[in-house]
Amino acid sequence: MAAETFVEADIWTVAQTDQGNVVLVRPKGSDLAVPIFIGQLETQAILIGLGGVEVPRPLTHDLLLSVIESLGAQLDRIEINGLKEGTFYARLVILRDAVSLSIDARPSDAIGMAVRSKCPVFIAESVVDEAGISVNLVTEGGTVRPGATGNDSGAIDADPLRADAQRLLQSDLEKAIEAEDYEKAAEIRDKLKGLGG
Repeated sequence: MAAETFVEADIWTVAQTDQGNVVLVRPKGSDLAVPIFIGQLETQAILIGLGGVEVPRPLTHDLLLSVIESLGAQLDRIEINGLKEGTFYARLVILRDAVSLSIDARPSDAIGMAVRSKCPVFIAESVVDEAGISVNLVTEGGTVRPGATGNDSGAIDADPLRADAQRLLQSDLEKAIEAEDYEKAAEIRDKLKGLGG
């Protein structure tokens, strides 16, 4: 059996549909994106990581990354490596002392860790071939036209989730200004601009 071929990808956007929340994973330079449906808590965790929002206490993804680092290892990459009967599969690839460890993970958890650690994201070509949709179906506002995923009867809209991330960042901005931490306020302002706020 031939080894699976992987391509590097970006976490392109997080959006909302009639069926729930979805994260779109787009192979670099590709005209396709893979929609992976995720829960509300996972969505929030990914948005916090994408927005670089600082939380007062570590969330689960932060905790796991701290444990990995404390053990003298690092998250080298994540791989979205399978799709069986509508369920996506992923794994964390961790390096310690030049030894590579592969650990099964839900794609939403793997993505939540990747956006925090800024490690590379890879996706199996077979997954892209099976589940990819044309990026031309995604409009500028972050909406995917109905039927784009073959079973999606509603549009994918990133705006409500983007608004949640903007609210979190706006709150952090106000706190930074109140504390007269203008350097942090400038960083948060730049993140808000990146989200279109």
